[in-house]
Amino acid sequence: MPARLFLSSGDMIADRRFEFARDLQLKGDLVAAADLLLQATELAPNFASAWFRLGEIRTQLGEKDAAIAAFRRACATDPDDRHGASLHLMRLGAEPLADMPQAYVQVLFDQYAPRFEAALVDDLGYRGPSLLFKAVLSVRAAAKKPAFFKRAIDLGCGTGLAATAFAKEVDRFIGIDLSPRMIERARLTGLYAELEIADMTQGLCCKPDASADLILAADAMVYVSDLTPVLREVARVLASGGLLAFTAETHGGEGVLIGEGLRYAHSARYVREQVACAGLKLAQCEDLSARNEDNVPAPGLVVVATKP
Repeated sequence: MPARLFLSSGDMIADRRFEFARDLQLKGDLVAAADLLLQATELAPNFASAWFRLGEIRTQLGEKDAAIAAFRRACATDPDDRHGASLHLMRLGAEPLADMPQAYVQVLFDQYAPRFEAALVDDLGYRGPSLLFKAVLSVRAAAKKPAFFKRAIDLGCGTGLAATAFAKEVDRFIGIDLSPRMIERARLTGLYAELEIADMTQGLCCKPDASADLILAADAMVYVSDLTPVLREVARVLASGGLLAFTAETHGGEGVLIGEGLRYAHSARYVREQVACAGLKLAQCEDLSARNEDNVPAPGLVVVATKP
């Protein structure tokens, strides 16, 4: 994963205490690290990175109320929430589930971009694009239709891994991603006719009705809590007979939850319901893992839906 975000307090002594606290945290001395971070915030009360790190340490120590207080201060001192403190508040049950802050996602993937493919494919055994490719071929074969698409949209395109998997089956690709640095990497593939910096729903909103034959979202829905807005736009933008194919992480319960890795997991029932509510017809929803977590396949779904 990318390096941890650090936003300087503007106070050299406070920043130095943050550095010492980080070293102590890495060594496992959490109590001493927390004490240093408190000293840093006394020197610089609006030190967002210190409040965020303190929230993490309080969580590790099992001090839930203190963790919630620290994460709230992190949000207050950085309204854009570039650290993602609100996600931790959701995990702790202190805030209702909501979509991720755009600034957090953008910073995360801007940092991640230089080693994204190596980390995802080599470290996490990422196989989302190949799973989507096989699923799309299977659905097309069952419908006795050719697996070739004139116009495709790659949502959360990243560096272009999904477009690479489908390159021979798509005439024209549009890529949409919130991270400018990911877009830069995707441009180097030469696979996209257009590339746009936007989140998935925003990117689709400006597309004409029935203007795509295939829409892909490989490892992108895990950053969206409520699938309703994006699926409604997908249904509008897809032409009749077009396909949506996406991966999701899942769980054995109901609805949506946010996991330890700060990614959303959608139950299979929730996915089926949302696909139907958007006016799409589910063609496939298989329990298949797109990546590993701690060397174990993360529970996942591979979903293909058609536009009637």
